[in-house]
Amino acid sequence: MQEQKWYGMDAGDAKETLSTNLAQGLSAAEAERRLGEYGPNALKEPPPRSLLSMFLGQMKEVLVLILIVAAVISGALGEWADSIVILIIVVLNACLGVYQEHKAEEALKALKKMTKPSAKVIRDGDVYQVRVETLVPGDLVLLEAGDSLPADIKLTETASLRTNEAALTGESVPVEKGTAAIKQDDLPVGDQKNMTFMGTTITGGRGKGLVVATGMRTQLGKIAQLIQETPLETTPLQKRLGELGKIMGIGAGVIVAIVFLTGLLRGAETLEMFMISISLAVAAVPEGLPAVSKLEPLYYVAKDALRCAPLCAVHT
Repeated sequence: MQEQKWYGMDAGDAKETLSTNLAQGLSAAEAERRLGEYGPNALKEPPPRSLLSMFLGQMKEVLVLILIVAAVISGALGEWADSIVILIIVVLNACLGVYQEHKAEEALKALKKMTKPSAKVIRDGDVYQVRVETLVPGDLVLLEAGDSLPADIKLTETASLRTNEAALTGESVPVEKGTAAIKQDDLPVGDQKNMTFMGTTITGGRGKGLVVATGMRTQLGKIAQLIQETPLETTPLQKRLGELGKIMGIGAGVIVAIVFLTGLLRGAETLEMFMISISLAVAAVPEGLPAVSKLEPLYYVAKDALRCAPLCAVHT
């Protein structure tokens, strides 16, 4: 569907553009056809990471790389026991990180399944309660206090309707809604008083409206698209741990050099001093630290999801 300035239309114009009926709504057959044309009313999510990619991701930390280098050197020098022990620590550390990350993702998926809302629509003149994924442009939706808006909707009837649009505009004060067309170009979302948007909530009143955009075509979908196109940044803790890993790597190198040279000057054997130096460098690395750094962003995501779950459940 082409981009339209729906706020500039009255109910009649919107009805004609969407080829629908303000009293009967869409027919079930037409709704099914449009669902095939526009796709489900859901935000696209990036494909889930495989267990292998999670495992390899654990190996990219500076501290882990130091341990791997130490294991390789130990093996090259014939110290297979030390090499195997170090590699076991690295693998167990990576497995723990993968397990924790996978469990956190599964918990978030479970929460999403619990909080998927439904919507009341008029089709063939009758009121149905349908899953929001099946909404299509042109659907006539009934709105009441407490509802979570399932799509972008052009309002056709309102009775003291107010919405909270903080999710889009950041403004926590409820917005009074109406149906009159607004003849103004490039009107910001917060000023479109005859529209409601996916992700916002109705705080009072009731109304009726036509779905004009679903899924990634909604205002919330456009925000989601921008977020997905933005490269993932590391958290401040991960950045500090990365810097710590570099400092520890340099420090370990300095320790190796000092101990190694001191031993040689005192007449010790070269191989013996090299192994002692490597052992000191490995001992300076906290093996569990990389896994801890991986948990920080997942912890806050899971905590926010758990906090929002009871609120979302009210609207289901």
